[in-house]
Amino acid sequence: MEKILITGGAGFIGSNLALKLLTKGYQVRVLDNLSNQIHGKNPENTSPLFRSIKDKVDFIKGDVTSEIDLKTAISGQDAIIHLAAETGTGQSMYEMKKYCDVNIGGTSLLLDILTNHKHSIKKIIVASSRAIYGEGKYECKLHGTVYPDARKDKDMKRGDFDCKCPVCNEPVSLLATSEDSKIQPTSIYGITKQNQEQMVLMVGKSLGIPAVAFRYQNVYGPGQSLNNPYTGILSIFSTQIRNGSNLNIFEDGKESRDFVYIDDVVDATILGLEKDDANYEVYNVGADKPIDVITVAKTLIKNYNSQVKVNISGNFRIGDIRHNYADLSKISSKLNYLPKFSFDKGITEFCNWVLKQEIQQDNYASSIREMKEKGLYK
Repeated sequence: MEKILITGGAGFIGSNLALKLLTKGYQVRVLDNLSNQIHGKNPENTSPLFRSIKDKVDFIKGDVTSEIDLKTAISGQDAIIHLAAETGTGQSMYEMKKYCDVNIGGTSLLLDILTNHKHSIKKIIVASSRAIYGEGKYECKLHGTVYPDARKDKDMKRGDFDCKCPVCNEPVSLLATSEDSKIQPTSIYGITKQNQEQMVLMVGKSLGIPAVAFRYQNVYGPGQSLNNPYTGILSIFSTQIRNGSNLNIFEDGKESRDFVYIDDVVDATILGLEKDDANYEVYNVGADKPIDVITVAKTLIKNYNSQVKVNISGNFRIGDIRHNYADLSKISSKLNYLPKFSFDKGITEFCNWVLKQEIQQDNYASSIREMKEKGLYK
């Protein structure tokens, strides 16, 4: 395989992946609609991601919901890495049609073309998400491995944010979430990622096109958008700190995520492209360690040498999960993937990059107002 199409290839993961593939001798084509939310109103000037690839790849400005754009992009390619998607968990809870049209509709259109038209595609990789697991995997002292239901409003309103055993409602202990864990997304975004993954794997098998799904954890690193208020607490917090704004942390600040550095995500994705052992399989991609939000906030404040304050608000968003981190046993044993970046190393690289960027306008408050208006922020 020499010619690779990356849908959403001007985005954070896509642009980094494209640049790495070019160094390995691949020819790369990118299909991207250059969304204002990610790239700004004038991507030539406002999007470092787009500028980093525009003269190095075969770039097509287009949309995965357009049959003409997809057919043009697929023509002559050997493999597809399907990253194009709307990606804000909170935003998905009040822009359902948009998320379903792009994520589910765009993927089904892509697969429809592969099924009904001539092409030369020999592999397809789809970006899935840890969001499909919902609250993930836990252990109950009485009932062993359990998968808690979405947390209840009444509990969180009184400051009880922890997950409970779905059988006895007693406290549970966090476990690493493996690929065979129960799938129970708690957001529209998570549902759409589950649908993307299932469709690509099923149709790939029916057509004899090897398919691979990667369930990415919270991806971060130099180059990620600093002005998109809907995704990525590292960029949201960074922009707030650099604007001198105090940080308002949801729940009790002890909620945690698995932060995986962009270079590790790129390496894992290329392993999926190049290794036959990856075919028709699903893999977690993470850093194998949960980091709580208070630690994230304090680390960023320290790295930016800032004096802003941290407010533990007790507020919460509908659709958010408490904890999640990836069990990497499968991807480690089958694809020989191990993350190279610890959180300390990765966050240092990220902060050093942020300090070289212009300070962006802080749009986070407007996104919270939108959620309040919809009854999704408590």
